[in-house]
Amino acid sequence: MADAAQSVTKGSGGSTLPRSAFAIIFWSSVATAIGNNGLISVLPLIGRSLKIPDEMVVAIFSLSAILWASSSPFWARASDRYGRKPLMLVGLTGFMVSMTLCGAIVSAGLRQLAAPMIIFALLLLGRSIFGLFGAASNPAYQAYIADHTPREERTQAMAMLAGAFGIGTLVGPWLAPYFIYPVVGLAGPLFTFAGIAAVMLLVVWRFLPESKRRPEASVEAAEEAIVEEKRPLWRDARVLPFALYGFVVATCQTAQQQTLGFLVIDKLGVTPLAAKEQIATAMAFGALAGLFAQWGIIRMFQMTPRQLLRWGVICGAAGNLLVAIAPDYHTVVAGYALASMGFGFARPGFTAGSSLAVGWKDQARVAGAIAAVNGINAVFAPAFMALYRASHAAPFFLNMGLMLCLLVYAYLSPALRNADPAAVTREEATMATIERADESGS
Repeated sequence: MADAAQSVTKGSGGSTLPRSAFAIIFWSSVATAIGNNGLISVLPLIGRSLKIPDEMVVAIFSLSAILWASSSPFWARASDRYGRKPLMLVGLTGFMVSMTLCGAIVSAGLRQLAAPMIIFALLLLGRSIFGLFGAASNPAYQAYIADHTPREERTQAMAMLAGAFGIGTLVGPWLAPYFIYPVVGLAGPLFTFAGIAAVMLLVVWRFLPESKRRPEASVEAAEEAIVEEKRPLWRDARVLPFALYGFVVATCQTAQQQTLGFLVIDKLGVTPLAAKEQIATAMAFGALAGLFAQWGIIRMFQMTPRQLLRWGVICGAAGNLLVAIAPDYHTVVAGYALASMGFGFARPGFTAGSSLAVGWKDQARVAGAIAAVNGINAVFAPAFMALYRASHAAPFFLNMGLMLCLLVYAYLSPALRNADPAAVTREEATMATIERADESGS
């Protein structure tokens, strides 16, 4: 397997991404996504079993989100300095340690070894380890793929990587109820997810080759040569529209995911443990819809980031509307699946679009920025939960409104409107022709 990892797979566009390397990165992402989504599915059960208020349950992710957003750019720069692989190891280690600690804390709470508010505070701190150190892996994953993938193939590669999130959303909530063991109870899934992360940590350490950037085409080298300054990406007009779009999309998706479990419990009118299968089923249908978008529709129709940015929020808005007006559990599942399909379009849309917008030297930096906006959105989860308690439909109507605003933005913003690999390639070719003409003239 080590020899296979060193072999280079040549794609039609000059890709040098080894198949085995992509597989390792993909399944490492799946392992993290399984744990995070499994935690989301059991957290309502844990919170209500420990008598922790709903807003405080979703707030467990808030400190972690702040740390994730603030540390992601640092880890992205570190991946340029120390390599992609070491940062993946840091991220997986942070995830494993965080899950282990949270499992121990939940076990203590179930045995009433501490008051609910103390358990809440400890869970907040345990989860923050993931926010601080787990953030190291995502920018490294994205930058590794960008290192080896030409522009015209990058949307497909990013969609495949985004599919790891979909698999995690599908498998995590489905597996989590089976990991509720007799002795440790609701802490069982957390310990199991930590064990899965430990296995992937070993696989990455042993079998993943360090990233070696593919030979750059002359037009791409010319593009880097004209970069005049290192502007902060938050003030970079090439990246800011994608970061803003991604932040709003990620906020809407997180809000829907974290309120879904409570909505299912309340819609069915049963105890938290009695609703665990229905919660898992709803999240599984959403994950299947997202995977169908990323691995089926995107690849079948060769969709560009520009198309994904538009269709993503159209489906997302329609799905949230359906959940908001849902009279029963089955309609909630249908709406959640439709919205998840929309997020399945939108995520690779803004991820690939931001990668295409910058040159090779900025790939890690832009990956850090996108990872940051994907994390900071969880800070608003308590506000959505408070809105949910006031009116069960309100968070979903708000999501619908936000995504309709993004649809308008996707048409008005020049950066989002021109998010097309073919357009970028034409620009680079023209730029290179001009530069060659200038050189010959001089």
